[in-house]
Amino acid sequence: MTLSGPVQLFSVIALVSLPTVMFGGYSLLSLLRKRQLTEQQRSFFRAGHAHAGVLLVLSLVALQLLGQGGLGDAARWVACFLLLFGVLAQSGGLFLHLLPRRGLAHGVTVSGAVLLGAAMLMTAWGVAVA
Repeated sequence: MTLSGPVQLFSVIALVSLPTVMFGGYSLLSLLRKRQLTEQQRSFFRAGHAHAGVLLVLSLVALQLLGQGGLGDAARWVACFLLLFGVLAQSGGLFLHLLPRRGLAHGVTVSGAVLLGAAMLMTAWGVAVA
């Protein structure tokens, strides 16, 4: 199957993003060895890192389904953007908890979950109508 349009572009973005998550794992190990994080910060760093990796892999699966599904090109663009911003917000919100002033952290994390939920529902609809 040949990918085209938004599915191809966002698949490339997800694949290129995976090494950044891998580097994040290396950074986490370095910080853990140097004991530069509090226990709470370690927990949020681990959660943000794990969510980023798992959600990127989920995005690759969803993108394959979007490519095969019955959605039009405009709906695919919307679903792809929902996936991208959902992953960034969900994992990014967890990283925001590392900051001393983390007032937005919870809202960003929840927003990411909502965006990802919408993307999954759109993907499911595309698969159902294919």
